[in-house]
Amino acid sequence: MNAHQREHIDTVMQAVAGGDNGSLNPADDNLIHDSWRRCARDYRLDPTRMQDAIILPSHRLREHQERMDEFLQIARSGMQALYQHVAGLDYVVLLTDARGVTVDFLGDLHTEHSLRRAGLYLGSDWSESVAGTCGVGTCISTGQALTVHQGDHFDATHIPLTCTTAPVFDGRGQLNAVLDISALRSPQGKDSQHLALQMVKIYAQHVENASFLRQFRHDWVLRLSPSPQFLEVNPDYLLALDAAGRVIGYNRRAQLLLQDQVAGPLMGVAFERLFNVRLGELGRFLHSCPADRRAITVAGASQLLFLLAAPPLAATRPAAAAAAEAAPVPGPLAALCGGDVALARQIARAARFVNSPIGLLLTGETGSGKEFFAKALHGSSERRGRPFVAVNCAAIPEALAESELFGYLPGSFSGAGSRAKRGLVQEADGGTLFLDEIGDMTLALQARLLRVLAEREVLPVGATRPVPVNIRVIAATHCDLEALVRAGRFRADLYYRLNGAHLVLPPLRERSDLDWLIERLLANPREGDEAGTVALSPDTRARLLAHHWPGNLRELHNVIEYARSLCSQGLIELHDLPDHLGGATAIHPFAAPSATLATAPAATTTEEAAQLLQHLAASRWNVAEAARRMGLSRMTLYRRMQRWGIASPNQRDGDSAN
Repeated sequence: MNAHQREHIDTVMQAVAGGDNGSLNPADDNLIHDSWRRCARDYRLDPTRMQDAIILPSHRLREHQERMDEFLQIARSGMQALYQHVAGLDYVVLLTDARGVTVDFLGDLHTEHSLRRAGLYLGSDWSESVAGTCGVGTCISTGQALTVHQGDHFDATHIPLTCTTAPVFDGRGQLNAVLDISALRSPQGKDSQHLALQMVKIYAQHVENASFLRQFRHDWVLRLSPSPQFLEVNPDYLLALDAAGRVIGYNRRAQLLLQDQVAGPLMGVAFERLFNVRLGELGRFLHSCPADRRAITVAGASQLLFLLAAPPLAATRPAAAAAAEAAPVPGPLAALCGGDVALARQIARAARFVNSPIGLLLTGETGSGKEFFAKALHGSSERRGRPFVAVNCAAIPEALAESELFGYLPGSFSGAGSRAKRGLVQEADGGTLFLDEIGDMTLALQARLLRVLAEREVLPVGATRPVPVNIRVIAATHCDLEALVRAGRFRADLYYRLNGAHLVLPPLRERSDLDWLIERLLANPREGDEAGTVALSPDTRARLLAHHWPGNLRELHNVIEYARSLCSQGLIELHDLPDHLGGATAIHPFAAPSATLATAPAATTTEEAAQLLQHLAASRWNVAEAARRMGLSRMTLYRRMQRWGIASPNQRDGDSAN
C-alpha cells in the first residue's frame, strides 16, 4: 500500500465517521459521500481492504447475457458508435446489466491484462455492494448519470480509474442497464470528464430509445420533442399506448416530464389526461401531417411539444409479413439441430439476425459445421436466391489474395489477363460473403477488407473508382480472435466490425443429438444408393456414440461414408469402421502410459490431447501440415503423438507419406 492509497483510506474513514468530506467537492459530490456511507454502513465494506476485481466465470457471464440477449444486440450498435469517439483517448466502453455485471465490452485488447486486472472487462462485477463506490454501482444505486473519478472510489485499489456512467431504463421505468466509459488513468481532474459525461448520456438515451421502439413496435408509439425537426431521428420523449389509449410504456425522459401531471405512476394513465388533445385526433399526427400542425401542449401546463404518432406495426404491414415475424425458427436453421440444448439456443439467437445488416461471427472447433451454419443463415434470409460466396482465407495464396477478393482491371499487374475480373466480394453482391478462417488473413488484407465493410464498396486492383457492393458478411474461425488482436496479428477495428453478434457452435462431443446426426447421415444416400438400406449394428452404434470426435462433423461424415462403402447387406458392423474406431485393435485417442498421465492434471491432459487431435484431423492426418499449423517441428509432433498414444488412421507403422 503506497502513501496515496493510505491517504485515500484516511479520507474515506473520516467522511464515513461523520467528519469533513476531505478531498471531495462539497457541493457536487454529495452522491459520492452518500455512497461511501452506504458502503461502510449498509454493505459492511472495509475501507482498508485492497480488493482485486471480481470477474465472473464464463458460464455465469453467459447466464447474465442470455437474460438480456435481444437488448444486447440493440445496445451493441450504440456502444460501437460511442467507442469510435473515445477509442483514441484510451477509454473502454462497458455495458452492465442492472446487477452491475459487465455483459459487453469494447476496448483495446492489446492492454487486456491491465484492463482485466482493473475490472474493465467482460464479466466484472461493479455492483456497489461488491466493488464499493464506483461509476456503475453508484449509478445503479442512485439512478443518475455521474462520474466517479480517481479518489471518488471507495476502494483504494480503484483510485487510478476514471469512470463515467449513465443509466438505461426499460419501457416501464425500471433500470435495464448501465452504459460506462472508463479509463485506466487520467492525468487531469474530474472536470476533464464533463464531455465524457455528456456523451455517455446521449448514447444511453439512443440505446434506450432504440430498445423502446423495438419493444413496442406492435403498439401505438408517440414521439414528442420541443423541435419538429428531431421527431423522427431523435425524439426526446416516447410513449406507448394500448388500443384504448392508456399508457403501457415510456422512456425515462417522458416519465420525468409527465409523472408530476398525474401525481403518481404513468402506467395505465389515459392519453387525454396527459395532453390537451382528444384520443380520436391522433390520426392527424401521423407521418403525412405537416410539421406546423403537430403542436400540442401538456395538460395543466403551457409547455409546447410536437407530436408524431405511429400506429402499431401490424396495422401497417400485410398480414403475411406480420405472420412471418411471429413464425418459428426458419427451416434451414431448424434442420441443423436434433434437440441439443446448446445448439438450439444458438440457432434461436441466429434466427433473430437472419435479415439484420450487422456482421456475424461464428466460432467453433474445426469441423463443427460453421459453413453449414452460414449457408443455413443465408437460406433463411431475404437474400436466399442470391449468391452465397464462401472464401477460405487460409487457402488463398498471399500473392493472389487482393486480386482474388477484390478483382482487377486488364493489365493492372504482371500476369493480369486482358479482361477485367470481378473479385469474390463483387461475386457476392446482393447475397452473402462467407469469410472462413478469417483469423488467417494477413494484416494488409484486413485493412482492405475493413474499408469494404465500412464503406460497402470495393476497389479492384488497378482501378481508381470504387464499385458499390451490397453484401451480408458472415465470418468464421476456430481461432481465438481476441488473442490474435492482443498479439498484434488481427486488427481490433476489424474484429469489432465482424463481431456484431457472436455465435458459438458446440463441438460434436458435447452435443446430445449425436444419434440423430448419425441417422440423418445414414438416411442421406450417395448418388446411386438406395435410401434407408444402411443400418448400424448395436455394437457399432455404441462405439460411434462413445467416440470423442476430434474432427467433429467432418470426421463423422467421413466415418459414415467409409463404413457405408465397406459394409455388406446394408449393415455396418464394427469391422467396417476405420481402424481408429473399429474392433479390439482400436486405440483410444487419449490412451497414454500411466506414468505420463499421472504427472499431469487430468484437465490439462485432455485439453492438450484434444487440441493435437483437432489439428491432425483438420490436416487429414498429414503430420507435416499439422506441425506447420501448430508451429512445431515434425519430430516434436511425433513425440507428442507418442506421448498421448495417438496413431494415424492412415498408417500405423510410420508416416513416410508425410
